[in-house]
Amino acid sequence: MLFTHHRCAFAGAVTLVLLGVALPPQALLGAGVRTVTAADRPDQPGLSRFYDQKIDWTKCEDAGMGVPEDLQCGKVTVPLDYAKPGGETLDIAMARFRATGESRGSVLLNFGGPGASGVSELTAGGDDFMGLTNGYDVVTFDPRGVGRSSPVSCGEGIGPTSDPTDAPTEDTQPDSDNPQAALKLLRKSADACAKHSGPVLPHIGTVNVSRDLDIMRDALGDKKLNYLGFSYGTRLGAVYAAQFPDRTGRLVLDGVDTLTEPLSEQALANTEGLQTALEDFLTWCTDDISCAFGQDPRTAREEMVDLVRSLDENPLPTEFGAPFSGQDLAGALGQALYSKELWPALSQALRSLIEDGDPRGLLRFSGGGITAPRNGGLVDEADIPMDNLQSALTAINCADDPDRPTAARITRNLDRLRAEYEEASPVFGRSRLTQVLMCYGRPKGTDFIREDVRDVDTPKMLLVGTRGDPATPYRWTVETAKRLGRSAVVLDNKGEGHTGYGSSKCVHEKVDDFLLYGSLADAGSSCGAEEPPPS
Repeated sequence: MLFTHHRCAFAGAVTLVLLGVALPPQALLGAGVRTVTAADRPDQPGLSRFYDQKIDWTKCEDAGMGVPEDLQCGKVTVPLDYAKPGGETLDIAMARFRATGESRGSVLLNFGGPGASGVSELTAGGDDFMGLTNGYDVVTFDPRGVGRSSPVSCGEGIGPTSDPTDAPTEDTQPDSDNPQAALKLLRKSADACAKHSGPVLPHIGTVNVSRDLDIMRDALGDKKLNYLGFSYGTRLGAVYAAQFPDRTGRLVLDGVDTLTEPLSEQALANTEGLQTALEDFLTWCTDDISCAFGQDPRTAREEMVDLVRSLDENPLPTEFGAPFSGQDLAGALGQALYSKELWPALSQALRSLIEDGDPRGLLRFSGGGITAPRNGGLVDEADIPMDNLQSALTAINCADDPDRPTAARITRNLDRLRAEYEEASPVFGRSRLTQVLMCYGRPKGTDFIREDVRDVDTPKMLLVGTRGDPATPYRWTVETAKRLGRSAVVLDNKGEGHTGYGSSKCVHEKVDDFLLYGSLADAGSSCGAEEPPPS
């Protein structure tokens, strides 16, 4: 689940795209920067060397996509395995915009996914955050396993984009009623991901990224972490608050993730939310005579289902080599539906697909298209695997979830699950079920998030929930706020789309006021719905 701003969000997942009044000077002290001392660092032997870093910021090297002149790049080094801090290390790619005036420190951004490259996102969408440079350096990073920070991969032709519910039999003909073939493909996929990802894969996941975040905080010279996280980034922020409550500053969590529901329930909720958003889009589209589906919303819904199924049976050739299937269409739809501001572009792209057989407009939603700037000592942009976002998404979600479906359970429940997800959405159900099954064959994930991220003893934090969010339902905001305890203050955004910061001026202003000045409305405050774009 990715933050979406005014331009198309960075997105690389195809089958698995989910399935973020000024106060007096004394009020600003909590956000201040100072020399970080040993008291701010963990006592674990061997970690001190990672807390003695200073980031060497340099002008980002433009990789051909118009990197902003004032964007700077850098890196920090972290342990591969926090249980063995004297062992191998990883470099974490970072980028920042400097504060325009006197800086009081940094605010770190995470754009979600999991698996989104923060450096690429800030490169493309930095304008949305320029208000924060009135007091902060605005900083982001590629989490471990993502982008230029030791990217994970599952190789070509198999992995998170494979659909085990359509696993081939020995005679290579599709047979969705063959659970044993599905299990074989799932195991093969897990093995391929381990082979292609290298040593970082066993150490991926939010608990370790949170510890990396604390090293970044220290290297930036901040006593406390000030943070803005979108979608999955809210999970990361909550984990940080639980691990490092004394180092938590002003946290904003926008598009709040669940901390308790297993992947199976998360994916089903996301499936239902995307189906609702799709129906809203088609109702909006059919109000316009140029809509490729005509002017009847009910007929449009039926034609969309037929289009997905037709493309799965007969994918379109593309100039990129890989054919464009119905599941690729579902992935593109999933990205575009996150923000109403993308709907006009989606309508035009669908018209090009239906009338001209041209999928390029949709590929702009489902394919990356954003090149990260370069900085030394990290994986080169050209070496980032094409499947990194979807591979990282699966790996991180599995690492964060202790549940593992057994072979017997998958065999017993596959037909029921397929029917349940298809009922939730005939367009998105298949890919969302795939996400649930992809943890089979992988090591068990942590139970820290589900068991220990609760009742955090931190300063007040702001949680933004959007009523019409197709990816992170509003109830997750309420449930997570209750779980985090008295520190959590909810802002009710009565709008539509995934996250509020990039689509609601009201949310944008309230978040900036909190991060910059500590101004926080009472729990229960709200932002009204804003007008959708013209059709």
